[in-house]
Amino acid sequence: MDLVVPDVLEEGCVTRQALERLAVKWRVLLIYALADGAHRPARLRRRIPGITPKMLTETLRGMEADGLVLRRVHKPDPPQHVEYELTALGRTLREPLAAICDWAREHG
Repeated sequence: MDLVVPDVLEEGCVTRQALERLAVKWRVLLIYALADGAHRPARLRRRIPGITPKMLTETLRGMEADGLVLRRVHKPDPPQHVEYELTALGRTLREPLAAICDWAREHG
């Protein structure tokens, strides 16, 4: 099987655009944290040490805008009760990320 290498140096390359979206600091960790199902923000903060509430909110909003995460509101009145889960598109990233984990274990 030949490896197809896209021209990621071109701004219009869809691979480059995907890499730029995933390169946001906390996105990959949030994908891992949500891989086992929906979680509320407080649980995500406990699972990902170092992420601030502000960064968690900003990152989740960006992921929601990109179609990777679904935000579900269970109680709309303050204090709100929301949870986040991966969309079908977000779940498609689990396999490529698992391959990166395998590579890291093999070459770490």
